[in-house]
Amino acid sequence: MLCQRCKKNPATVHMTKIINNMKTEIHLCGECAREREDVSWFSPFSINDLLASFLATTGSTVTADNRPIVKCDRCGMDFDKFKKKGRFGCENCYQVFKEEIYPIIRRVQGGAYGHTGKKPKRENKRLEANKEIEELKQRLEEAVRQEAFEEAAKLRDYIRELERKEGQEG
Repeated sequence: MLCQRCKKNPATVHMTKIINNMKTEIHLCGECAREREDVSWFSPFSINDLLASFLATTGSTVTADNRPIVKCDRCGMDFDKFKKKGRFGCENCYQVFKEEIYPIIRRVQGGAYGHTGKKPKRENKRLEANKEIEELKQRLEEAVRQEAFEEAAKLRDYIRELERKEGQEG
């Protein structure tokens, strides 16, 4: 969609006004949005800004019992640097700073620690197939323990077939 004002640049600012039940939509490029007087609040926004706003409310990395500021032993990142940068320095930071980030994740995810968003349908099918394979492997182990070798052979063959199909689709 092009900017409604200059009709040259892509529209990146989308505003909706509702006055007396009358809805008006405006679609502008960043440059035209900055020039409008009624869009004086406009400023470029980034995910880092959003994350920093959550982090600003969490306070200092020094705990109430005066423990020293924690730094990642791999990359040297401390929590203040993370708050300024908006991202961790390495994968180890997630473990090092879990006490600080879990309350933020919980607040953003509505109380959950795990992923609560949508997954592609293709991904759900793959996860379901993997879960079924794992359950079949457990049944296979149990059949072997009980010396039900015919049942175990059938399960083994079915598992192989599912894994082959999964390998072709993935």
